[in-house]
Parts: sequence; C-alpha cells; structure tokens
Amino acid sequence: MSITGKQIIGYGLSQQGSREFHGLNASTGEVVGPTFYEATTDEVDAALTLAKSAFSKYRKISDLDRAQFLMAIIDEINAIGDDLIKIACAESGLPEARITGERGRTTGQIKAFADFISNDQWRKEIHDPALPDRQPLPKPDLFQKQIPLGPSVIFGASNFPLAFSVAGGDTMSALAAGCPVVFKAH
Repeated sequence: MSITGKQIIGYGLSQQGSREFHGLNASTGEVVGPTFYEATTDEVDAALTLAKSAFSKYRKISDLDRAQFLMAIIDEINAIGDDLIKIACAESGLPEARITGERGRTTGQIKAFADFISNDQWRKEIHDPALPDRQPLPKPDLFQKQIPLGPSVIFGASNFPLAFSVAGGDTMSALAAGCPVVFKAH
C-alpha cells in the first residue's frame, strides 16, 4: 500500500472532496507527501454504512483469521518502508530514530494483539453465581463474555504519529475483537 492522501473506504479509494490540504515540514513549512482531500459527508456516510454492514460478517471471522489479518497489517506497514519514516519525521520534527522506534512499537503492539487472540484463553467465560440469600441484598447471577459490540469510530492523536494513529492500539484492539473501524486521522 502506498500513501495516497485519499480516503480508504472499504476496498476502494475516494477523493470526492474539493478541499485539499498537505502535510508540512515542521522545520521549513514546505509541503511534505501527497495532497490530502477532506472527506465529504457522503464519504463519511459511506464509510459508516460499510462498517455497519461489515460487522455481521467480520464478527464471525475466526480468531486465527483475524490474527492473520493483523499480521498482514504489519506487513503493509513494513512494505511502505522508509517513505513512512521520512514523512513522519518531516511532519513531526521528530528524529529518525524516534520514528523508527515508534514504527517498531506500533508493529509490536499489533503483533501482541494478534498473539493474544490466537490463544482461546481470551475467550474464557466467567460465571459468578447468584447469592439469593445474601444480606443486606441478594447478589445477582453474573456472566462475563468477550464479544464484539459493533463498528468503532476512532479519532487519532498527533503526538505519536504511528503508535496512536491509524494503526494504533485503539484501532487494532477493535479489529482484534471483531469490530470494523472507521478512523479519522489527524
């Protein structure tokens, strides 16, 4: 995958918006990377509609298949290569070592989620039986089960351009749990 500046909606790219903006070099103010297009209301609606319709299928994908999906995301991040590092350094003003380390942190946390859902222990159901005679009030029968709740809308932070952005922990935890994601990058 390359950095395009377009909205990624489902399996396609979109740039319906007429308002353009650019990443800027934090030191020089020069334009960095591609032209980005502000998402239109129709594009946001399309992303939300697709996420909602994807949920019924995505939530049923096996944990191992979702883990493989997360590992494929790592492969795509690594495939972008030095372009990702160069653009993030220029836009943030952070040194290359910091951004390279953050890419490692990002892919490391994605791998941690993939490893976590590869083990059925995370699906362990917990039952805390009722105590109807407990005083001063009875205790109800309680069950805990890990289930995907639905599509997630996530707003990215800019202080960690990789680890808390599009491929960050919020997004990856939602994908690991079986929830489609609509992400607003910053």
